[in-house]
Amino acid sequence: MPLDWIPRFPELTKLTPAEQQRVAESAQLVELPAQTTVFAPGLPAENFLLLLDGTVRVQQVSSGGREIVLYRVTGGESCIMTTACLLSQDTYNAEGITETPVQAVAVPKATFDEMMARSAEFRRFVFADYSSRITDLLHVVEEVAFERIDKRLAQKLAELADPEGRLSLTHQELAVELGSAREVISRHLKEFQRRGWLEMTRGQIKLNDPTALTRLTAGE
Repeated sequence: MPLDWIPRFPELTKLTPAEQQRVAESAQLVELPAQTTVFAPGLPAENFLLLLDGTVRVQQVSSGGREIVLYRVTGGESCIMTTACLLSQDTYNAEGITETPVQAVAVPKATFDEMMARSAEFRRFVFADYSSRITDLLHVVEEVAFERIDKRLAQKLAELADPEGRLSLTHQELAVELGSAREVISRHLKEFQRRGWLEMTRGQIKLNDPTALTRLTAGE
């Protein structure tokens, strides 16, 4: 591959020209349509993935069948699940699914291992992004463990709504986002609707009072 993608990841520009060339010459451009499984539990990590455009949703399924969205990877980011598997020589224990068409750079595992061994700047790039994403992941764990579900739901609705206050999500999809049960989400949505904060139709939610949801999120 040419080197023109490297500036999308500022830390990689600190590599020597020879190191940048080594990474680029082994890398491949990957283009995937929406709703493609990028990785799944039990599979090995074969490439270090760097997203150029699009969004990948990383989620996990519990032994009881409940799903939760762990984080999303967007342009200019790497996937910490992939990084963890490469570092530990272990297989994935979550799945990554493209939410939009995705364009990414795939650096083979052999090149990743080589650069980790010989380049301090490459190691700094990998671990800086890894630590930042781990912090985000710990925030998800904290929310699931300690925050009230109605507050988390209100926050998620405000976060995912478009500028007109509309969401095209089912109750089950919201439950996956929040790591909860569909029945629990449906109950709270009906309560929000009773209060006049939103309206629901099949697969659609319209926020009527975003301010009320913000006050709930703030604990007021």
